[in-house]
Amino acid sequence: MKHLLLFIILLLASCAALSAQALISNGQRDIVFKSVNVIPMDRERVLENQTVVVRNGRIAALGTAGKVAVSKDALVIDAKGKYLTPGWAEIHAHVPPIDDIEPMKEVLMLYLANGITTIRGMLGHPRHLELRSKINSGEILGPHFYATGPSFNGQTVKTAERGAQMVREQKAAGYDFLKLHPGLTKETFPAIAKTAHEVGIPFVGHVSFNVGVWRAIDAEYSSIDHMDGFVEAIVPRSDTLAEPETGLFASWIAYRADASQIPKLVKGLRDKHVRVVPTQALAERWLSPLPADAFTNDPEMKYMKPEQVTSWENTKKSYLANPNFSKEHAEKLIQIRRKLIYECQKNGVDILLGSDAPQIFNVPGFSIHHEMKYMVDAGLTPYETLRTGTVNVASYLNKPDWGVVKTGNVSDLVLLSGNPLKDISQTKNIEGVMMGTNWLSKAYIQNELKKLEKQ
Repeated sequence: MKHLLLFIILLLASCAALSAQALISNGQRDIVFKSVNVIPMDRERVLENQTVVVRNGRIAALGTAGKVAVSKDALVIDAKGKYLTPGWAEIHAHVPPIDDIEPMKEVLMLYLANGITTIRGMLGHPRHLELRSKINSGEILGPHFYATGPSFNGQTVKTAERGAQMVREQKAAGYDFLKLHPGLTKETFPAIAKTAHEVGIPFVGHVSFNVGVWRAIDAEYSSIDHMDGFVEAIVPRSDTLAEPETGLFASWIAYRADASQIPKLVKGLRDKHVRVVPTQALAERWLSPLPADAFTNDPEMKYMKPEQVTSWENTKKSYLANPNFSKEHAEKLIQIRRKLIYECQKNGVDILLGSDAPQIFNVPGFSIHHEMKYMVDAGLTPYETLRTGTVNVASYLNKPDWGVVKTGNVSDLVLLSGNPLKDISQTKNIEGVMMGTNWLSKAYIQNELKKLEKQ
């Protein structure tokens, strides 16, 4: 009897493990979300008590429960009381720029586990092209991956000729975007921008101090990330200062910002259709006056190596100990950045969701939930915030069948236990993720996350 009982326990444990694993991949049968509340994102509304049928990576049917035909062999997910929303994008993501693809897979899982179904990698490497190909073929499970090339900066681009040459090389290699970093000049940047427009590859990222945001806007950046150069543009006489005097993202001079200059900046962005990726989580966690220990004990830190968290902690402490730092000025930096985000939203500048992870206290995947909260803190509604990672990104990437839950669209979906339109923090309460033809159940996600713990 004792041996029989042990056998049953082991058998049940084995079946439970198999069921958690078996839900990951679906290519043969429909997946049905039953009695679910749908947040379609076509406008601010909830469609209650719906049946959603997913087939071959597409939404095959959507309608009132009981009125949609369901095949007998379908995998039916009881989603009563839960909410189904389009998957989100992380438009300022980082995937390790190394030769080994295995660590890249770990980061991809952190994104997927947090409902992120599209990422734009922001520090390119040749292996990323292979990674993108393997994701597209289904060999590697991951979000849709857009690859930027290796960095354009003051070290890699010494002359205008070299800048133009790098643009052509990266276009020929097959990268989706060019990544611009600090250190470009009034001589090298125009050559990069001109050649990029000629060959048809968008450029994104930082705005170099010696270029400035107005030249960046005139050159039609595809997206300006971190709102780099924005604060300098609204601080009187900032052009008389040397770069070290202004601090990272103008942290030392933001207290002198003139908010009356914001409309001019916003109009420039809107008129040239420059998208903005605020990465506000980076500022709120690194450049705020909060101490390092406000973040070091966050649950998601266990997915980072201890030495990485220690490095982040030391960077934060170094910022707080800088002679130029003051609590009052740091608070004003955060407030003016929030105002910039709000004014962009209010005045028709497309904001794209991105948090810059892994970066100071920003763990891949998890940081996008912080970013969404900070957007709401800046004055956006939860619906407006969710649009930045769904509808706006679909428009930006020219993917009309993304970003909205409707029949015919791709089945990149997140199932939540609560309504994020009422409380944006509900985005953290993930019951499962649908990535194309793959259903990642909560049990599967938790199992995979457990494997990724570093401490």
